Amino acid sequence: MGNAFASCMSGKQHRGAALASRSKRMGSARTPRGGAAKLTPAEEEMLHRQALAMAIHQHLDAGGSMSRRIDAGGASMSRRIGPGNTSSRRHGGLPDSVTNAKTVQVVLENLETKKIVLVHGEGFGAWCWYKTISLLEEAGLDPVALDLAGSGIDHTDANSIATLEEYSKPLIDYLSELPENEKVVLVGHSCGGASVSYALEHCPEKISKAVFLTATMVKDSQKPFDVFSEELASADVFLQESQFLLYGNGKDKPPTGLRFDKQQIKGLYFNQSPSKDIALAAVSMRPIPLAPIMEKLALTAERYGTVRRYFIQTLDDHMLSPDAQEKLVRENPPDGIFKIKGGDHCPFFSKPQSLHKILVEIAQIQAPATLLPGKAISEEVEENAEKS
Repeated sequence: MGNAFASCMSGKQHRGAALASRSKRMGSARTPRGGAAKLTPAEEEMLHRQALAMAIHQHLDAGGSMSRRIDAGGASMSRRIGPGNTSSRRHGGLPDSVTNAKTVQVVLENLETKKIVLVHGEGFGAWCWYKTISLLEEAGLDPVALDLAGSGIDHTDANSIATLEEYSKPLIDYLSELPENEKVVLVGHSCGGASVSYALEHCPEKISKAVFLTATMVKDSQKPFDVFSEELASADVFLQESQFLLYGNGKDKPPTGLRFDKQQIKGLYFNQSPSKDIALAAVSMRPIPLAPIMEKLALTAERYGTVRRYFIQTLDDHMLSPDAQEKLVRENPPDGIFKIKGGDHCPFFSKPQSLHKILVEIAQIQAPATLLPGKAISEEVEENAEKS
């Protein structure tokens, strides 16, 4: 979200410094990769119509679950490193992308849980996980994608969401209703990391592991927005100067949401994603409720700190830069770090096979024999992707 927020700066700042900063990171992100010809208006309209039809089909699926099966072509290699080693070579140390990688083998009887709960990021919904759901189901796992309040097909008005508790309620309700001894692997994307952290604090006994996918993994007393404060100076400046804020309670009241500029998010979120997925997002993304990302999280070692955390970095991310991601894991070290080469901010679109492989590996990491209260156990497991 860092550059997306930067694009909200008004006047000369918006046209000058913010765009200059964004252009450094994006390069020619607005131009299709490989110099491909720009789509004609008729072709763009056709893509949008196809995406809308796909979205409607998915939204009508039983229980809102995105279980549509597809053939997810292509895969990239990934590499996991141990906690604290966040200054690794960002590109040179990783193998090139490959296609038609072997299927990841899952030993189901060794899993702590087969249930993987997928939490979307800002503006997205359960629909964004459709490739991931298909792959996990084929591997014999039990994925569940949820719509947070005001997202996807949830009818809550984003402008009415005043707290992170309200925004995360569908997730907390789901976890609270699980059978007594059942746990899940919880995966959060982008600002969905705030809801994952909130769930770790309030329902740690229901969560086996937490995975932050290029997500806001903040410390105690931090706001999700703090992740982007270096690029935006401060929340106060942002709230005063942003052009794209929504005022659901009137202009004389604090802003309540943030809307998207669809042309800008193309290069920020989806610089490596297929055009049909970009079109799907264009007709499905909704405004962001502002209050949850401006709220400080209260996280304790006794609850939040007892659940193992893993972070997945995307190395071609134009939204949350690799440097920002490395700062997150340096300041709040997880139990393991994975990196995806060639993945943009939405690897569930751009690198579904790589993301799937990492999620399966994390699901198969065994719990330590003893876990001291308030202390997470670190694990370092060699990545075998190069042999696939």
